[in-house]
Amino acid sequence: MSSKRLIGIAPSRWVEWVTEITNITVEEIISSDFQWVSREGDVLLSVSSTEHGEFLVLNEMQLRYNTEMPRRMRAYAALAEEQYKKPVYPVLINILQPRIPTEIVNCYESEFLNLRAHQDYRVINLREIEAQEVFQQPLPSLLPFIPILKSGGEEATVRQALQLLREDEQLLELENLLAFFATFVLNTEIVQQIMRWDMAVLQESPWYQQILQEGVAIGEQRGEQRGEQRGEQRGIEIGEQRGIISGIEIGLELKFGESGKEIFSEINSIEDTQVLETILTSLKTVETIEQLRQIYQSDS
Repeated sequence: MSSKRLIGIAPSRWVEWVTEITNITVEEIISSDFQWVSREGDVLLSVSSTEHGEFLVLNEMQLRYNTEMPRRMRAYAALAEEQYKKPVYPVLINILQPRIPTEIVNCYESEFLNLRAHQDYRVINLREIEAQEVFQQPLPSLLPFIPILKSGGEEATVRQALQLLREDEQLLELENLLAFFATFVLNTEIVQQIMRWDMAVLQESPWYQQILQEGVAIGEQRGEQRGEQRGEQRGIEIGEQRGIISGIEIGLELKFGESGKEIFSEINSIEDTQVLETILTSLKTVETIEQLRQIYQSDS
């Protein structure tokens, strides 16, 4: 499920929401013609309004904010304006909060040899958006994100979002995405009871894979850095172990929520890479924490 598909469900409502301007007409969702907007998180729309005329709305939908985003927003806005000769309204949408405390800025600034560059852009952090706002407007593109919105983590609220998805045939495909984000706030068993999905299908989704790869990459980087700092040749091996452990940590969070943290301290002490790989693979099939514990205890 790409950002283009999500926004394309109700593009006019989306643009009115991100710009806070009413009566906007979406002329086109630009993709292939704009070679720089090729990632699934980038969506460029050509719009018009009576008051502001024709302009572009550049959407960057980011799983988590990172410090490279201001530079990217500046580059995308400039490239879009150059190619289409229209004003650009850039918007950065952050789905999840950063893993470590990070200041989220709404502009790019640089100075070199007394020459300054500046680019403003709007920042929307989904965790700060009230879930009821999505129901009231309505904003169907945001229904799958209800569980991670403000006051959206209650089972009743998730059920309300699910009902709206099932009432519209166009939105049915979003149910799996809703289930994915529901696992962040609800017990996996509850999610499985109220939605048509299973963990194997969920783990094939690009959103899940992106989070998992993010965790593995961070773990590998940290492990290699630790190895280099210690002057050891085992830096790469340590990096691989930490990468797998980071992936396990994310998988536990997605599958078991807060309960998954109970056994992570046990898993974190395991040094056998093969056992760690078995644990990571087993997360796709086990149904309970005790089943997972039996797997790595039998291998130890």
